[in-house]
Amino acid sequence: MLETGAIWGITGTTVTSFMFFWAIYKQYVPAHFRAYVERYFHKMIGWISYYVDIKFTEYTDEGLKRSQAYDSIRNYLASKSTALAKRLKANETKNSKSLVFSMDDHEEIEDEFEGVKVKWYSNVKVIQPQSNYGQRSSEERRHFTLSFHRRHRGMIIETYLDHVLREGKAIGLMNRERKLYTNNSSQEWYPWRSGKWSNVPFHHPATFETLAMDPEKKEGIKKDLIKFSKGKDYYEKVGKPWKRGYLLFGPPGTGKSTMIAAIANFLDYDVYDLELTTVKDNSELKKLLLDTTSKSIIVIEDIDCSLDLTGQRKKKKEEDEEEDGEEKKEGEKKPKVDDKQSKVTLSGLLNSIDGLWSACSGEKIIVFTTNFVDKLDPALIRRGRMDNHIEMSYCKFEAFKVLAKNYLEIETHDLYGEIERKLEETDMSPADVAETLMPKSDEEDADICIKRLVKTLEEEKEKARKLAEEEEKKKAEKEAKKIKKAEEAEEKKKKTEEDEKKENVKGKEENGNVSQQNGNSIDLSKKSDS
Repeated sequence: MLETGAIWGITGTTVTSFMFFWAIYKQYVPAHFRAYVERYFHKMIGWISYYVDIKFTEYTDEGLKRSQAYDSIRNYLASKSTALAKRLKANETKNSKSLVFSMDDHEEIEDEFEGVKVKWYSNVKVIQPQSNYGQRSSEERRHFTLSFHRRHRGMIIETYLDHVLREGKAIGLMNRERKLYTNNSSQEWYPWRSGKWSNVPFHHPATFETLAMDPEKKEGIKKDLIKFSKGKDYYEKVGKPWKRGYLLFGPPGTGKSTMIAAIANFLDYDVYDLELTTVKDNSELKKLLLDTTSKSIIVIEDIDCSLDLTGQRKKKKEEDEEEDGEEKKEGEKKPKVDDKQSKVTLSGLLNSIDGLWSACSGEKIIVFTTNFVDKLDPALIRRGRMDNHIEMSYCKFEAFKVLAKNYLEIETHDLYGEIERKLEETDMSPADVAETLMPKSDEEDADICIKRLVKTLEEEKEKARKLAEEEEKKKAEKEAKKIKKAEEAEEKKKKTEEDEKKENVKGKEENGNVSQQNGNSIDLSKKSDS
């Protein structure tokens, strides 16, 4: 029986010999031959091994896009790693609210699902940096390896992996930091630059509780949003893409942008602010929308001002015959606006938001805002595209009470009755009411702010009265000019008719004289003949 020292000596000699031959093998054996040998070595191991390995890489084959499956697996294993792994790695990612813990490199943990035990391994491979047209590839490529007994192959592939990916995606959505995106110029659409969208953290504080709107109307919108967010199966049953359109229209300052922020916070969605004027053509628009994620709101604000989308379908309107000559001259003096570079058409926009392309990704809300809904093409805002039309009106008493509670922390005041009456008589936007209610110094209390609002409403009412008088005056002047023009046209017509009559009479007289002269000349010729 060998002694311990002898055993250690044989072991050391064996390891040393193996390392020596391994170094010779790596240095002198050609790479293609080594690949050939290693391929058959792994095949031999597979013949005698009862375990199956599945590899999940960090990046796709192109190496440019991060694998969604890898991220979902990492999120799933993070919940297991904090309790099971010996070595953890803490990262502060740009899309997460807090630190993210995950398995450290070359670490393993064991998981159990429906009585079956599996093992996950975290691996990293170091590669040499390369340069390809200015693109820098990462020096490390990570991957997860799932190992399980081959008798459980069917259950693992069909059930367990689906469970892991679903749970990991849910964890990622729960921990992510919501973003506000804006589209970039197509010149920046490269992985090593900004990409199609730039983003910043979305921290807008607006909620439905702070939104100045009638409570019943708000409650209806919230119920509609909840129904949509839970309607995946319903939309599949009726054969519609899982999306919903909202048209927000109303005067400036009525809270359209605040409504969008409240919807995003209510549903916990990202926001994509799409600027159509920077989109080159319809094809580029489709690519932008395809690059958006689910659980997001795509916003096109002031769509009536973004592009002349309705130019191809505008009805021919009658020109105002009473337009003043001076106004025409002023219009001619105005510089012509250059044609916009964007070639996005109404047809292209409709196909992107409601055609076949709209079904490529689900759970999205599309929002259009406008100050002048009458300017929009009916095809753009029909039901089915813009399913819910929400009018953002001037501030009424119910909306005022919300603002008073938000800004002054009061729910009643002696002047509430007067304010209610004045709000019915005066058009004032919620933004103007909010600015009036906001204390301007530490010395101002709720009473001062309420009285200032009453005074402001009186001033606005007086301004509206004067403006109405001016409009009435202009209308009267326009009518007077119209009547004067009509009279001048009638006089001109009469004069023309009189001139024509005189010309006719004069022509007849001249014709009569000519006839008489011709008759006299004939008589004279007869006399000479005789």
